[in-house]
Amino acid sequence: MKLTLKEIAALVEGELIGDPDTTIIGISGLKEAQKGDITFLANPKYSPLLRTTCASAVITDASVANCAKPLVKVQNPSLAFSKIASAFVSQRTGHPKGISKHALISEGVKLGKNVSVGAYAIIEDGAQIGDDTIIYGGCFIGCDAKIGRQCLIYPLVCVRERIEVGDRVIIHSGAVIGSDGFGFAFVKGTQEKIPQVGTVVIEDDVEIGANVTIDRARFDKTVIGKGTKIDNLVQIAHNVIVGENCTIVAQAGISGSTTLGKNVILAGQAGLVGHIHIGDGATVGAQGGVTKSVPANTFVSGYPARPHDSAMRINACLQRLPDLYKKIKKLEEKIIKLESKLAKSKIIKNGKSKND
Repeated sequence: MKLTLKEIAALVEGELIGDPDTTIIGISGLKEAQKGDITFLANPKYSPLLRTTCASAVITDASVANCAKPLVKVQNPSLAFSKIASAFVSQRTGHPKGISKHALISEGVKLGKNVSVGAYAIIEDGAQIGDDTIIYGGCFIGCDAKIGRQCLIYPLVCVRERIEVGDRVIIHSGAVIGSDGFGFAFVKGTQEKIPQVGTVVIEDDVEIGANVTIDRARFDKTVIGKGTKIDNLVQIAHNVIVGENCTIVAQAGISGSTTLGKNVILAGQAGLVGHIHIGDGATVGAQGGVTKSVPANTFVSGYPARPHDSAMRINACLQRLPDLYKKIKKLEEKIIKLESKLAKSKIIKNGKSKND
């Protein structure tokens, strides 16, 4: 694929500085870029690389003034670069086209216009697939499941029965949507399974990473809100409600019946107990262990999770424990010596008193 710098500037609605006929044939980072590539500068600390990059053009913000390379100035360089990357990648990606003769599709399935289904995908009776959706080979779509328009379902995804997936949803390989919630009752010394008869609702524009598991509700529904992005290896338990535009990073785990507000961020390996609420705009730091509800627009970290400033002070004290331990040992030794001297002086004094 080839684009001129003029076409790229139009694509991202940027200000072009330099030759508009410069040809761009690829995308890359500042360090790796070669002639013909376009790159971007989003973090000022990498500004020195502008002098050494081999890229043919750079996407920057308005703060960059002097550069020997042609520039496309935009408000958000990272976002603009993502749009350009999508334009290039979409031309290279060989998504399945049409319905493979090896796909196993039940007679009661409703397929929209321009649906593509790869080899050995299984779509059960009563399922509905929206227009322009792509389902890769090896996927399983359960009975009465509903998948919206322009979705992209990568290989080996399992969408269980009666699950609802909105429009423009991306689900990466190995994800399981609608597995049974982890519900058991301890009865007479044995674990009795509690039926999980609810469902999962994935709203529009959600992206779900590889090997994510989202459990169906015990009764009502587990919900992933519009625009939410979920990284790889995340566990979301039954009856969890995730608000709109949340970001959930790899290996985070959310226990049952917990609610996340809008624009919540859970950093990597964050863990949340069940039946709590995380307020709008709150952030949980990496490996944070959340044991109680978190107010809106609060940054918590540590275990148990507490306001980040407090967690940092506690951590700073913990780092000093070895030195404090050594000091205490020395003080104990001094106290023992002082007590020994005092005891000896008392004995001597008492002895003199008797002799006197």
